[in-house]
Amino acid sequence: MSEKNVAAMVFDTILSIPGMNEMVRMDLKISRKNVLLLSHLIEKGLLVEKEESSLLGNITAEGFEELKNLSQECLQKAGLVELNNKLLSFSQPG
Repeated sequence: MSEKNVAAMVFDTILSIPGMNEMVRMDLKISRKNVLLLSHLIEKGLLVEKEESSLLGNITAEGFEELKNLSQECLQKAGLVELNNKLLSFSQPG
């Protein structure tokens, strides 16, 4: 079995542990720069083509939406939504 398959199985096992779907409250203080970077990392990670053997290969549609919402919420709380949209417009063709 390949390392990717083993890693995906371990990750899937961890995600199925009872209580993993429980909501947690996090008090997090990070710079706006890191909020912007985190948002882009989340968005890029969600765009990667799903492979069954990858760690994100088993993400549900609900999990996908939660991560997108987390990214948007972080941008909103940091007051970076408009800046992020303008930055994204630079990378759009045309």
